[in-house]
Amino acid sequence: MTQATHTLRLTLLPGEYSVARLRPSDPLAEWMTAGSLWCVARSPAELSVVAERSRVPDGVRAEHQWRVIRFEGPLPFGLTGILASVADPLAAAGIPIFAFSTFDTDYVMIGESNMERATAALRAAGHHVLVSE
Repeated sequence: MTQATHTLRLTLLPGEYSVARLRPSDPLAEWMTAGSLWCVARSPAELSVVAERSRVPDGVRAEHQWRVIRFEGPLPFGLTGILASVADPLAAAGIPIFAFSTFDTDYVMIGESNMERATAALRAAGHHVLVSE
């Protein structure tokens, strides 16, 4: 395993999350912005929502059973390769991710079925992975 370019403190957050895809013209709904962690992104092609699984209504097109790993920050804007230092070892292990960012930090979502392998790959790359309760 290749050593990461940055050694990061990563926290596995509790709970199950989903990534939903809606039409770009769909209005924002209350469920999209409820809970302690959510992300909404609109483009001309789609409206994407990261939300707690329990908040996503039945019938909404979504991928479920995701876990969220938070990069402990804040991370200065001038740093380069932060996301790659996590994405690269996961890619080498054949683990897909869904990434999103805030002003202060980054997040990666990993399928529940891949969490054990993902944690091992991240630790092997030199990262500190903590589990939040």
